[in-house]
Order: sequence, then structure tokens, then C-alpha cells
Amino acid sequence: MNKWEEKRTRPVLPIYLAALVWPVGALLLPTYRLSSVLIIAGASAVVYGLGSKFCPTRVIKKQVPYATGSEDVDAMLTEITAKLDELHELNDEIPDAQLSYEMDRMEKAGRSIVRVVERQPEKAKQVDRFARYYLPEAVKILAAYARIEKDFADVGMDMGERTTYDTVVQAGFKGENSQQILNEVRRNTTTIAKAFENQLDALYSAEAMDISTDIEVLDGILKSQNLTK
Repeated sequence: MNKWEEKRTRPVLPIYLAALVWPVGALLLPTYRLSSVLIIAGASAVVYGLGSKFCPTRVIKKQVPYATGSEDVDAMLTEITAKLDELHELNDEIPDAQLSYEMDRMEKAGRSIVRVVERQPEKAKQVDRFARYYLPEAVKILAAYARIEKDFADVGMDMGERTTYDTVVQAGFKGENSQQILNEVRRNTTTIAKAFENQLDALYSAEAMDISTDIEVLDGILKSQNLTK
């Protein structure tokens, strides 16, 4: 969720004007006298005050993706969101329906993780490895898949049709290495999607234990008061 961050900047012109009073005053008054120094200092302060009045502090508003109170957590959430956006774009490029379904699962779990950590920044440590390794590697693997599909789709266009890798192979093209990559990606996307969902579920483990304990306590109290009959 985008938020607005305010930054206040004080104008430097009043400082420059106040500083300029000193060399001008030194030309007009004998600076070896204390009274002259005091007069120049007073004039410099007056100039600074007037300058500040006519040049007020500027308030600059900047939109930031996240504002959890921790710069590290904000940076982590921003990076996760960027990777999820990239995953979404890859999903649009890949025609395989089953693979697209698993990528939808990954994205939904990932965005839910972001929402949980945004609300509870203290849970950021629990998703550190997800943010630094699991998600980036998943996007990297799927980007390779999309790239191979696109390359063979271009071959299909040369044949006079927009096609996928599989239909190009059926037309008589061979490519054991590329076929191995695509098959491995397809086999593992379900596992990756499930791992993303497990990561999300793990964020609720502490709450689940607390709620379970509360229910047991409440149930005990109700039974002791004969209110469950």
C-alpha cells in the first residue's frame, strides 16, 4: 500500500544573506571595536530572521511503497513486490495453463506475505530467506522457461504460426536440453507454489498456538461454570 512521506528542507538563502552581512559590515564599521561586532551580529540575525520569513521551510511529499517504521523492512517489502510484479508479467507471457495456475498460487501467497509483514514488521525475519532466495530463484527459473518458450514461438512464426515449444517439437524440431529444462520447471512449480503457501502459513503459527490456548482456557472456564450444557 503506497504511503506519503514528508521531508522538510530549510532554505539556504537566509544563511547566505546573514553571512554576507559580515563582510559588508566589516567594510563599513571598525571590527576591532566590540560595539561594531555586536552591531554586525545583530544585523546578521535580523537579516536571517527576515530571510526565513520570506523563504519558509519547504515540505516535500514523496510517495513510498511501504512505511513500517523500519527502513530495512520497507526495502524488503519493496523488493518482494517488485519480484511478484515480475512474476505476474511472466505469467502473462507463458501460455501453459497448468503452469499459469501454479504461478497464480505463488503470486497470491507472496502478496499475502507482504500484507502480513506490513502489518507486523517484527515478522520480517521469518521471511528473510523467502525474500532473498526462494522468490528471486523462482522468478529466475520461470524467466528462463518463458525465454525458451518465446524463442521457439519465434520459430513457429517463421513457420507461419504463433506457437509454443511443444507444437514446434511436434512439427519435427529436436531440443533435448531445452525440453529437459521445461519439463523440470513444470514438475517443480507445484512444489514451489506449495512452499510459498507454507511460508505464509508459518507466519500464523504463533497466533494459532495463542488462539488454541485461549480456546482451551475459555472452554475450561465455561465448563467450570456449567455453561456448556
